[in-house]
Amino acid sequence: MRFSSQLQQPVQLGTFVKTPHPHIIEVLALAELDFLILDAEHSPYDRASLDLCIMTARLSGLPALVRIPDAAPSTILNALDCGATGIQVPHVCSASQAEEIVKRSHYGENGRGYAGSTRAANYATKPMVEHLATSKTATTVVAQIEDPEGVDNVDAIAAVEGIDALFIGQVDLAVAYGAPSVQADVVRDASLKVIEAAKRNNKPVGMFVADASQISAWKEAGVSFFGLASEHKMIIDGFNRQRAAL
Repeated sequence: MRFSSQLQQPVQLGTFVKTPHPHIIEVLALAELDFLILDAEHSPYDRASLDLCIMTARLSGLPALVRIPDAAPSTILNALDCGATGIQVPHVCSASQAEEIVKRSHYGENGRGYAGSTRAANYATKPMVEHLATSKTATTVVAQIEDPEGVDNVDAIAAVEGIDALFIGQVDLAVAYGAPSVQADVVRDASLKVIEAAKRNNKPVGMFVADASQISAWKEAGVSFFGLASEHKMIIDGFNRQRAAL
């Protein structure tokens, strides 16, 4: 999967998945989403549940990123070997950090360890040369910018080869800047700085939004893919709408 930076195209829409169970992936696959983000940073995924959710997404033809809890080599390896489309890495703050993440996400010297027996390699039925080639072109690495340091260094981060997209974490930015909400000027200014850096480096930029009503304005500003809320919020909002209709 590759996110598009062409703003004349329809937005690519996904959601964060907080429930570590394959059933919710089956259900979301019926919703005509463009992708899912399995939130292994803030939700109780273990290796087994992540494996099942990625397997279900692949069988459903639904691209799945994993927002990993850290950028340790074993964490990245686990998500990609299970067959994730790619990883979304929180708190990327420097170009050197971004370069290390890219190296750990791809095969090569001092990079991702190779095993041909994984789901990603079709359980030893995919020749090594073919798997190396498809992994190089298909693995998506998204750098999440959600710290003042990351905003300050965003041009250098966006310029790193192998960083395929940026993702703006507005809630963490609000907390880091001491702002009362994501609507604060300091958060908007930081978000626009990330967007402009992405444009200069021809990289797509994504964003979390709690409500679809926010998408139009941010698309106009330059955001091309959105993580819309989560399945938890959709369930709560849906029941609340039904209750209000009583």
